[in-house]
Amino acid sequence: MRTRRLGNLEVSAVGLGCMGMSHAYGNPADKQEMLELVALAVDNGVTLFDTAEVYGTSEEPHHNESLIGEALKPYRDRVVISTKFGLRFDYDCKDWNLPVIADSRPESIRRSVEGSLRRLHTDHIDIYFQHRTDPAVEPETVAQVMADLIREGKILHWGVSEASEDYIRRAHAVTPLTAIQNRYSMMARWHETLFPMLEELGVGYMAFSPLANGLLSEQYQAGCAFDKATDYRAGMPQFKKESFEANKELFALVDGLADKYRATPAQISLAWMLCKKPWIVPIPGTRKLFRLKENIGAADIDISQEEIAAIDKALATMSMSEVYGGTKVIKQ
Repeated sequence: MRTRRLGNLEVSAVGLGCMGMSHAYGNPADKQEMLELVALAVDNGVTLFDTAEVYGTSEEPHHNESLIGEALKPYRDRVVISTKFGLRFDYDCKDWNLPVIADSRPESIRRSVEGSLRRLHTDHIDIYFQHRTDPAVEPETVAQVMADLIREGKILHWGVSEASEDYIRRAHAVTPLTAIQNRYSMMARWHETLFPMLEELGVGYMAFSPLANGLLSEQYQAGCAFDKATDYRAGMPQFKKESFEANKELFALVDGLADKYRATPAQISLAWMLCKKPWIVPIPGTRKLFRLKENIGAADIDISQEEIAAIDKALATMSMSEVYGGTKVIKQ
């Protein structure tokens, strides 16, 4: 597995997003199978594992951190653990897409980091992300808490997720960020406006949902069914029946590239962003070993900058369906 740098943190070129093992993609997966999957990921060169304190269920709200903590305990000195603070789900809501409540008060962050350290079976978190910004707390306040946690050795690096350029700059001025973590895929390119700033500041980009929640793997067909009670894909616009027709041009572009590079559609979708910038690290999620190996294989595909530019031009001019843009954040 090739490696690259998020700021001054070295990680595998492709990480593993662990959310789907516990949350949003149906009921939690079989524990033993996920323990084995994580171990095989380490054996295959993955060093970056991403989780969060809110990935779980109403019965086990911290399920994913506990799972990943147990899975990575034997490999702790070989891996980079990324987790997040600052959100909790509104489990009183009955919508399929539960809203989240932002809370980045210093005392809340302190509680969160202690809980995450305990569940992850570690004395430090490699990179700690503010999961979403809190309109009631200034970025400078959050950044100062991060500085204190770094000084105490409880975290080594920090970052923010889905924040504005102004927020990132203000936070970075207090305590330098190592990375941001944002949605990014061929269908979700709106954060590319941050690229010049990231290069200026030396901040990396951890890309979540790099396959548009799996659509770009092309393993789904119109009319695919998801459990509305446990699977967020049931309400995502890109999985509506009519969206498959709307995305025919996108699929054709990806399929043509897959044929050219003797790769799969998922690998092309990941290689496209890997070849755009050396500081982008996708973190696709999976519950299956063959998908894990497929995603890892994207790191070995080299697409020229000329072809990347041509792909970007095509993506900018073609029509495609809407894509899931995230969960609603409500005030404390």
